[in-house]
Amino acid sequence: MSPSLRIGARGSPLAQAQAIQVRDHLLSKGVAEAIEVVAIRTSGDRIQDRTLAEAGGKGLFTKEIDQALLDGGIDLAVHSMKDVPTWLADGLALPCMLEREDPRDVFISEAAPSLARLAPGAVVGTASLRRQAQILRRRPDLNVVPFRGNVETRLRKLGEGQADATLLALAGLKRLGMAHVATQVIEPDEILPAVGQGAIGIICRDGDGRVAGALAALNHARTMERVTAERAMLEVLDGSCRTPIAALAEVDDGGAMLLRGLISSPDGARVYETERRGPATEARAMGRDAGRELLELAGPGFFP
Repeated sequence: MSPSLRIGARGSPLAQAQAIQVRDHLLSKGVAEAIEVVAIRTSGDRIQDRTLAEAGGKGLFTKEIDQALLDGGIDLAVHSMKDVPTWLADGLALPCMLEREDPRDVFISEAAPSLARLAPGAVVGTASLRRQAQILRRRPDLNVVPFRGNVETRLRKLGEGQADATLLALAGLKRLGMAHVATQVIEPDEILPAVGQGAIGIICRDGDGRVAGALAALNHARTMERVTAERAMLEVLDGSCRTPIAALAEVDDGGAMLLRGLISSPDGARVYETERRGPATEARAMGRDAGRELLELAGPGFFP
């Protein structure tokens, strides 16, 4: 048993809830006598006046935490997998993911029971280009505006009338005990989730056998397969927050995987989709193949 471990995570209520979930799992396995959760403020938390795409991409939510890990200030980092950059920094490893929560998005509004029934010209607030593109694909008559902040901040803005509706991840609401605020759960056929949405990843220093050993008992293999397929597609696309990209891999009880992928222009006018079926053991190869097809479909100059 290790005498102690330090977990680093963002300071938002959701990030802290996820870190506490990891802490409790580790304590239940008896891998450490004491585990401290360290809140680390990231660039993504500080920058609230621009979208992530304008501010520099999803790494804004992870780089300070990962640097603390490399510097030895913490022993492991807990991230929402949809925030983790396509490539990890040198010296880091991703040996563990917890079992994935429901990856779907939800629609939240007092103005309408669903996205389809919002009035023409209604304002939808979101910080996600992926959501923006898929909303406008189906409802080009809507007005999509930037909506930054954690879950509580966005719900407050919605209550203040800054928008008629917003979209959030169901997984985050569930972890906060707030699933009841969802007006409609949106099926992937309507809006495909972000890569890794609903999954919690745990990053440690590459070669740190003590921590890797502690995490081995927590890893959920099926979640790792699903997210591996999605991130392999993202890797081929060189994806970032500056391009609307969505993917969802699902695996049945027999180990057969269905991977759906999508890329879009920010206005939703140009959308390319693909899917792959095969054994989950071929997750990475399926993801890379799907990414190559999407690149070919989109043609040169599609990505900024």
